Amino acid sequence: MAMIRSEEIRNMSPHELLDELESLRTDLIKERAIASTGGAPENPGLIRDLRRTVARIKTIQRERGL
Repeated sequence: MAMIRSEEIRNMSPHELLDELESLRTDLIKERAIASTGGAPENPGLIRDLRRTVARIKTIQRERGL
């Protein structure tokens, strides 16, 4: 569940955003570990999607902070 649309992120509470961000970062660490050990990832584009989703969440958190 890497791809979350901006609309869905905006509808989440701040607590839900933090939980989702932590979950995505954990998944990203796991996928990077698989890639770094030379293993074939199940979904090659997943790392990119995870990074983009983390960036979306952080951007919306920043917008709310202003």
